[in-house]
Amino acid sequence: MKFRELPGRLIVGAYVLHTGIEKWSGEESTAKAVHGMAANAYPIFKSVEPKKFLRMLAAGEMAVGASLLLPSVPTVLAGAALSGFSGALLGMYARTPAMRRSGSVWPSSQGIAVSKDSWMLAIGFGLVADALTRSHRHDEEKC
Repeated sequence: MKFRELPGRLIVGAYVLHTGIEKWSGEESTAKAVHGMAANAYPIFKSVEPKKFLRMLAAGEMAVGASLLLPSVPTVLAGAALSGFSGALLGMYARTPAMRRSGSVWPSSQGIAVSKDSWMLAIGFGLVADALTRSHRHDEEKC
């Protein structure tokens, strides 16, 4: 892990891990609300019981958060995990009209929290790009 990767990995990793831990013991009302939003955007989740869905989401968040925090996890892998996770959240944002202002990509008051996940996607892409270009630069130096 490079020093320049630390701020993104530590801050985003701690935040995502924390939200996963919070969701792990979420109440039934939270499970129903989160499941409802996800199932509307991704119909494949409709058949999953809300509490089970919340636990699966929590486990995924904890895994992504831990991958960012653990220096033994390669940057390209941690960045890919963060990109996939935040990309799915932004997919929900894009598929839920109430999260956006009418006729716009900009968030409504309901969508502000999810639209901010675009920053996580940018950080994830940045980690992947840095790792891949660093690997490429290293290969060129060997020649």
